[in-house]
Amino acid sequence: MTTGIDAIKKACQKVGDERLDDAKKIITQDYPFKPLVKAERNYTESEKTKVFRDDGFIDRYSGEKLVYPPVLRILSYLMPKEFPFQKNWKMSECHIAYWELVPTIDHKNPVSRGGKDEYANWVCTSQLRNNIKSNWTLEELGWKLYDPGNIEDWDGMMGWFMDYVSKNEHVLKNDAYVAKWHKVADKF
Repeated sequence: MTTGIDAIKKACQKVGDERLDDAKKIITQDYPFKPLVKAERNYTESEKTKVFRDDGFIDRYSGEKLVYPPVLRILSYLMPKEFPFQKNWKMSECHIAYWELVPTIDHKNPVSRGGKDEYANWVCTSQLRNNIKSNWTLEELGWKLYDPGNIEDWDGMMGWFMDYVSKNEHVLKNDAYVAKWHKVADKF
């Protein structure tokens, strides 16, 4: 099997020998350009919550615990100076927990590389690892896929969230984001 570096070395040798057509063949056969497919994906809070719960609020790429998104927003609502949130997640104005602990959906096999945008290819991961992984495969990064967590052992603080909101309903009136997630959590 020819590696990328092998193909580059062979192509450069052909270019050095002024055999550009041969170099093109080597690249085309051994290390072809594969453009990434860009596809917009938007998941509902219900789809996200299902994946987060099914994966036990575990980052499937690190094994670390993650937190149901509106939990952090409640902290930001109550402690804006100590636990700031910025709507565009600007790092200089937003607590790092939003990257480290907020779960997102990622594709084990990137859609841009031929993976399907379907439930069987979705996993729970942090925003931080989702950004790092980007369009790379697990093999290319040297990462592994951790087993899902057990929702009975760790619920991402969904239970706390539901209990808190039931005692502090004003939060639902004051924060549409929290209200939207609460509506979904109430169905689980």
